[in-house]
Amino acid sequence: MTVAEDLEKIALQEQTLVLPRFDHESAWQIGLRLRGLAVERNLALVIDVRRLGEQMFYCALPGTTPNNADWARRKGNVVAHFHRSSYAMGLEMEQKKTDLVERYGLPFREYAAHGGGFPLRVAVVGVVGSVTVSGLPQRDDHEFIVEGLCLHTGQNFEALRLAAAQ
Repeated sequence: MTVAEDLEKIALQEQTLVLPRFDHESAWQIGLRLRGLAVERNLALVIDVRRLGEQMFYCALPGTTPNNADWARRKGNVVAHFHRSSYAMGLEMEQKKTDLVERYGLPFREYAAHGGGFPLRVAVVGVVGSVTVSGLPQRDDHEFIVEGLCLHTGQNFEALRLAAAQ
């Protein structure tokens, strides 16, 4: 799949994976669902679900380090700033042969345009938060979130997943 095709599919994911509401209970349910998947698959992940500006669920599974928490924070900052997935922003920067520092003046220590941050969008309202994971290769971090949000919203993951990387 090309970068352009990935960006098109990610845009579809972001448009489709819309929540009816987002509150402390739904943040907890999303976080628990992702944690359950990670434990079932024996994945070492940090999982962070937040309303913009407020952490509502956080989990660091065995095998993670403070570095994973920092990556999750930086990816979440990208989602909060652009209201787009951190993977889409990274692919867009790759496509334009630039980065967030050069194009937007955003410091690398605070922003990471790498897969693993996804916007939480509520119908009629727009982006209200993010879900972020860190611990897998960036494309896998992104897909892990999409799979979890598909389960949470009743969407078909196979229809929304990115094509296999070539």
